[in-house]
Amino acid sequence: MDYHIITVTAFAQNCSLIWCSETHEAALVDPGGDAELIKQQVEAKKVTVTAILLTHGHLDHVGAAAELAAYYGVEIIGPHKLDAFWLEALPTQSQMFGLAECAPLTPDRWLEEGETVQVGNATLEVLHCPGHTPGHIVFYHRDGRLLISGDVIFNGGVGRTDFPQGSHQALIDSIKNKLLPLGDNITFIPGHGPISTLGRERISNPFLI
Repeated sequence: MDYHIITVTAFAQNCSLIWCSETHEAALVDPGGDAELIKQQVEAKKVTVTAILLTHGHLDHVGAAAELAAYYGVEIIGPHKLDAFWLEALPTQSQMFGLAECAPLTPDRWLEEGETVQVGNATLEVLHCPGHTPGHIVFYHRDGRLLISGDVIFNGGVGRTDFPQGSHQALIDSIKNKLLPLGDNITFIPGHGPISTLGRERISNPFLI
């Protein structure tokens, strides 16, 4: 699986364009805004978008999802249904963060722990990793040793937990019990900032030592 990171919104959020190197079928993970920029990047990579994937319900990760799903004629998949209240509150989030008005959103398919999503010939495993939000999920491409971690873990940090229904302990448990056991050689694309590996974070991330 190949990937290209598109930085969007005033929050410098990482929208991941991922695609199967064999079929060139692609998915957009967490298109938080700047839809026109995302469209340009997709066209430049000459791939075919077949799905919009969401890790969680925060505005900076979902703001352009509905527009892009309509444009490409594809489904919005994820997150876990425990984040429904965040998606229903998108207009309020817009006001809170001073971003463009975003209508409430209901995905075409919620995702559960253990389910998979297909992007061409590439299979993404779904892990439910609550803490930052209760319905946060991550996408894991086992063959490519690639994890799209949303706002669970960052290069040198972890996700905020001071939002409604956030839990620092649940977040740390998600990282230590579900992500780190995947292996030190797993590269992850976080929701913000530079990529890293789980091995690097295991030994150097101050929140995990």
